[in-house]
Formats: sequence, structure tokens, C-alpha cells
Amino acid sequence: MSSFFNTSIEFLKGVGPQKAALIGAELSLFTYGDLVQHYPFRYEDRTKFYKATEVTGDLPFVQIKGRITKLDTIGELRKKRLVARFSDDTGHIELVWFKGIPWVSKKLKLGVDYVVYGKPAAFGRKVNIAHPEIEVLTTQNDKAAFLQPVYHTSEKMKAKFLDSRAMSKLIRQVMVLAERHINETLPQKLTDQFSLIEKKFALWHIHFPSNTELLQKAQFRLKFEELFFIQLRLLKLKISRIDKFRGQIFNDSALLTSFYNDHLPFDLTNAQKRVIKEIYFDMKSGKQMNRLLQGDVGSGKTIVGFICMLLVVGSGSQASMMAPTEILAAQHYEGLKEYADKLGLGIAKLTGSTKTKERRIIHEGLRSGEIKILVGTHALIEDTVQFKNLGLAIIDEQHRFGVAQRAKLWNKNTSVYPHILVMTATPIPRTLAMTLYGDLDVSVIDEMPAGRKPIKTMHQYDAKRLEVFGFMKREIAKGRQIYVVYPLIEESSKLDLKDLMDGYESIARAFPENHISIVHGKMKPKDKDFEMQRFVNHETQLMVATTVIEVGVNVPNASVMVIENAERFGLAQLHQLRGRVGRGADQSYCVLMTDYKLSKEARTRIETMVKTNNGFEIADVDLKLRGPGDITGTQQSGVLDLLIADIAADSKILQIARNAASDLLDEDPELTNPENANIQRHIQSLRKTTVNWGRIS
Repeated sequence: MSSFFNTSIEFLKGVGPQKAALIGAELSLFTYGDLVQHYPFRYEDRTKFYKATEVTGDLPFVQIKGRITKLDTIGELRKKRLVARFSDDTGHIELVWFKGIPWVSKKLKLGVDYVVYGKPAAFGRKVNIAHPEIEVLTTQNDKAAFLQPVYHTSEKMKAKFLDSRAMSKLIRQVMVLAERHINETLPQKLTDQFSLIEKKFALWHIHFPSNTELLQKAQFRLKFEELFFIQLRLLKLKISRIDKFRGQIFNDSALLTSFYNDHLPFDLTNAQKRVIKEIYFDMKSGKQMNRLLQGDVGSGKTIVGFICMLLVVGSGSQASMMAPTEILAAQHYEGLKEYADKLGLGIAKLTGSTKTKERRIIHEGLRSGEIKILVGTHALIEDTVQFKNLGLAIIDEQHRFGVAQRAKLWNKNTSVYPHILVMTATPIPRTLAMTLYGDLDVSVIDEMPAGRKPIKTMHQYDAKRLEVFGFMKREIAKGRQIYVVYPLIEESSKLDLKDLMDGYESIARAFPENHISIVHGKMKPKDKDFEMQRFVNHETQLMVATTVIEVGVNVPNASVMVIENAERFGLAQLHQLRGRVGRGADQSYCVLMTDYKLSKEARTRIETMVKTNNGFEIADVDLKLRGPGDITGTQQSGVLDLLIADIAADSKILQIARNAASDLLDEDPELTNPENANIQRHIQSLRKTTVNWGRIS
């Protein structure tokens, strides 16, 4: 990394150790490189001067040249305001201050030419600007042909006079010093192909654009570069993995065919068949498979996983499936055991609560090869678990497992890495999948099994609770079961939410004839399992729970999901919860209960849920609402360490950048061609731990 960009910001004129420590603590900006890449989050339009008579209350922000012709302090002690008449050659407007009156009144002078900027408001026939930005007219600001950058700061920084303007001055200072240190990072071929402006030019105009056109060119260049380098890194990982790691070849499909013809109780969807073909192609290629399988709740991922296991087992190897919770592991085990028993295959379950004696038997069965399929939780990756020959490792809901845990699975076979199939029911928008899992091949099951009726989703306000109770009673009378989900276990003084225990009591009062299970995260696992089992066995008709049932038991008879305070849940969570019903042939329902007061974002979430059952549509809306960080629990992973690009808004640029990176690596996989020297030099200058190769060096 260039020593210039590594220089601490404390050495900048006007900063020093104390301010540098404050900026570091508040914004995580420590070096010149960090400041250069602290991009504005919006721009104020200073390209036009308005005349006083043109200013109306419905304009967003305006800039005016003029003079203060009158200055008055009006009102009582506590309701004082400073009012200035600001005039030009067409008329006048008022400027108003409610705070800092003594300081402002000392600063302002009658008859001096000023430039004023602010948001106008109309009061009757008068137009005023409250707390405007005001500065003396100079030859610089008289030109008015620039966009003013606005930077993120904090209240603590503003208290030390480090507002957006101050940050702008510091960045200008660094940019002047940095000019001769900024190297071009992309080859001429790419800059010509996509009409990209020079890196140096782009960095200057992202901070200090003289017009909108230059700003757009700077944004496109920097977004393209950032996404290009992220994709380049992921695609290089993929290429090196394919070249480096052999995969076991599994092409004996006799066991699979036998199961398919004699034991499969339903027809596979075309999407399932397509995905199985993609996986089969990987498994017989001689390369190690690393594939992400996306499929909505109930789309049939588990049976696809089992069929792939049969390819492995049929060739004399072993397979494992790891799930994030004991409940989910048990569900997978029960489902797969039914099929494995029909084929006479040894299958076992290993979780944290497996007894020591049972563990010993499982360990022996794995080492001898007698156990062909192992299903379990992260207990699978313990060092004591050793396979005779692990050929396929399936990871369910993988975003709950860290990279280190996945690596331990790969190392379960010392001679050759097992094939890896990562499954998720959290629909990931294509753009996000490309950025998070760009080094994996992606398969999608985008079709639901035949006979499944779409879940009907309804939005009801709290005032209609009695009607909802009536509907629930009618469903129970038909022999159905019902989930009622609450967002909190204990009362919160900050949030006016229905607490689970209150909810349980109100349900008990409304349904005196019915039995109720209660499940929440603070219960002991065995108590939780006992309550869930009662519901599975139809001993209880209602399950009152927190979100612990989001990923949990499969109860085909449960046909109604009531979600209390639905506005408090994220879209992905609402969609996962809804997926708990609709498992059987009966019509299922999801009822979203909310207060009348809903934020704009909450209303969008509820409307999206009512409108569609498609997980990918929901994920796209979620991405736009929340941004990528939290959607798949990846905010800690560092993968989305983005400086300027926005995965939701910049999907077209992402696709262009990925294609460009792919084409470049097709031609020059090792980046040794002289024309790619810029890229090679840039990558080599980065720290080895840098995830975003788009960072300055």
C-alpha cells in the first residue's frame, strides 16, 4: 500500500491528534486513503441563483444573492427569534433564526453582499428561510457553478466544529496532496470499452463536481471499479479452487434410479430435475463442487439433497447434512430416514444432546463406512467425527455458519475435499448472491411442488381482533392447527408491544376449550422440544410462540399463521414465518396483525407480503428497504465492505462489471499480460486481508 494513503489524518493542517481520534471513533476514518474514499452522501445544487421573487415555499433548496436591509429581534425571552429582511433587485424574503441569536446577530452586517442557501417555507404571503447557510459574497461563490458535497458527520463532531463543510475542507486539502499519488487501476481496454473517466479525475469530481454530468461520470467510474474488483476477486477464487482441488467422481446412478422408480412418492418439479442435473454434472466432472442451492420454503430442497446423496452413496462414499438447530436437524433426519430405510442405507443423527454411548456407536459406524448418511448440527464438525470417505457435505441455512465452520467440513476428508452443497430458504436477490457467493455456482428451485395451494395473506388491524378469533375458531373446528407469533418475550418499556405471556393469557381466555403450546427462546431445549412435540402430535391446537419457530418443525396440519405486531418484523422473517404453514393440501392463511399507526417502510413490508408469495420478489423489496448488510446476516463478514456502490440500486453496473471481470480472466487468468499491469500492481499493493479490492492503494 502507498505510504501516502497510509498517512494518519492527524498530520493534516487543522486536525491534530485529538480531532483525528474523534474522526476515527465516529466515522472509522484514520488515514488519507480513508478520507479520499469518504464519499458525499448527497449534493446541494449550487449551480443556480434564484431571484427573491422566484422563491416559493414549495421549492426544495434555493441559493440567493442579496443584502440584509433590516435586522430585528422579535418576541419574548423564551420565544425570541432573529428576523432579517434579505433583499435583491427584485424584492425580498425573510431569514429567521431561533437559536444562537447573539452569535448570529454579531456576525451579520447591514448593506454587505451575502450568498444565502436554505429551504424556503411560505407563511401567508411571506416566504422565509429558517437557519440558512450564509456567507459573504466572494469571487469564488459568485460563480455558482458547482454542487456542494454533503458528508456524514456526527453530533460529537459538530460540537467540535467538524461539520460537513469542515470535512469538505479537509478532503479538498488531501485531494490536492493526493493527486500525484493516485494511479490508474484499470487497463486502457476497459476504460475505452465502457467510456470510463480517469481514476484521478473521478475521485476529484466525486467530491467537487462542477456539474451534474461530471458527477454522474465520476459515480459510474467508481461504482464500476469497486464492483469489478469485488467480482474479479471472487472469480479468481473460483478459478483457483477449480484448478487446485480435485473432486471425487460420482457417476454411478443405479441407486438413484432405483429410488426414483420404486420409492419416490411424488413427481419432481421441472426446477428440481434441472437442479439435480446441474449437481450431477458437477459430481462427475472431476472438479470439486461448490454450489449454492436457493429455494423458497417448501420448494423441495431436502429431497434434492437426498437424491444427490444417493449418487455419492451409490458410488461407495458417505454424505452428511448439517443444519443450524437441533429441531431442524431432527426434521431433516426424520424425513430422510423414511427414504434411507426403504433402500437399506445406514443413517444416523448427531447433535449436541446425543448421549455418549450413542456417539461412540455413530463414530464407529462412520469410520467403518457402515453409516452412509449423517445428519446433525455443528456437532458434525467436531474433531472426533471422522468419516471413512466423505464425498458430499450439505449445509442447510448456511448463513448461520461461519467460514471457519465450513472449512472444518471440507477437511473431513484428508485425501480429497468433499463436494459442497449449500442450501438456503432465504431467497437472496440475484445481485446480492453474485456479490456474496460469486465464487459459488448457483442453482435455484423457482417452482413449488404440484398440489400446493398458495398461502392467502391478510392484513388486519388490532381493532378487528374478535373477527380474527372467530376465523381461528372456525379453522380449529375443521381440525386445523394455528400458530400465533409474538415479537417479544418480556414487556419492553420502550416499545408498546404485546408481550408473549399476555398474548398467551388472552388466547387462553378466547379459546377455553382448546389446548395451547407455548414456546420461546428462553426455555430449556428439552422443554421447547416437549411443547413442539405436543403440537406435532396434535395434542394442542394452538402454538403461541416467539420467532423460534421460524425454522422448525414441519406440521402439515397447521394451516393458520397469525403474526402479532407484524410491523416489527423484517420482510425475510415474515416470509420465513409464513412458510411454517401451507405444508399440507388444505388452504392455508397468514394473518398480519398491526396497529393503525404504521411507518411508510412498515406499510411497504405488509403490502408486499399481502401481494406476493414469491420469495425472490420479497427479497428484492427487502434489499431496497434494508440494504444488503442484514439480509443474510452478513454484516459481520466483511464481504459487503462497499464504499460507493449500492447492490440494490446498481444491479446493472454489477452485471456489467461481473461480465467484464469474467471476460478478462478468460483471456488472462493469471493477470500476467502487460495490458493488465495496472490491475496486478493495484492488487499487489493491497493488504492481504482486504476483501474489497476496489479500495485505494
